Amino acid sequence: MTLITKKNLAKLWKENKSLVLFISLMLVFRSAVADWNDVPTGSMKPTIVEGDRIYVDKLAYDLRVPFTLHSLIKFADPQRNEIIIFESEAADKRLVKRVIGIPGDIVAMKNNKLYLNGQAISYQAISVQTSVAISDERIVQESLATASHNIRLNNIPSTLANFSSVKVPEDHYLVLGDNRDNSADSRVIGFVPRHEIIGRSNKVVMSLNYENYFLPRAERFFLDI
Repeated sequence: MTLITKKNLAKLWKENKSLVLFISLMLVFRSAVADWNDVPTGSMKPTIVEGDRIYVDKLAYDLRVPFTLHSLIKFADPQRNEIIIFESEAADKRLVKRVIGIPGDIVAMKNNKLYLNGQAISYQAISVQTSVAISDERIVQESLATASHNIRLNNIPSTLANFSSVKVPEDHYLVLGDNRDNSADSRVIGFVPRHEIIGRSNKVVMSLNYENYFLPRAERFFLDI
């Protein structure tokens, strides 16, 4: 039986080694170079919605040993306003959030308005669709690090809408979801260690509508975020 098994395995390898090699290289590529990440929750609305598959640039910050968090070469550090993907030990899962504070920054929030290093962040109201207004939420444009992005706020702020001034420790980052009243981010899990950050995203690759039979949302394919 053993001889037959070894013979069959040798034949199987000979007939499929090209496929096995291709799959192995693809897994290494997805682990260390680039991947896409499914977004199952609305914590990053309105920027990212449930059903989006976002592009993950895994070489944005580091070259890592495949299938590990060990960095071989550091290319750059995350900057304010960037959307990062990280393997959160505190949350015990992969998360997608926006960088608000980098090491050394002092950050506070009062009634969902951010203060960075003693300066108030600029906000501007955005016109919203009727469906959003009816749900007691509103869209606001937040300006951070010479760039702007939209965030979603409850008309009645949640318990997450305030926190006192905190200083971001060395090799850590303060991150928030764009859906500010409905995101388990640094206000819940604490600062994000640098070594947990695996990549950066700036584009939706594709999107499926979970509420409409998983039909594709063509308008969100290859959407910049």
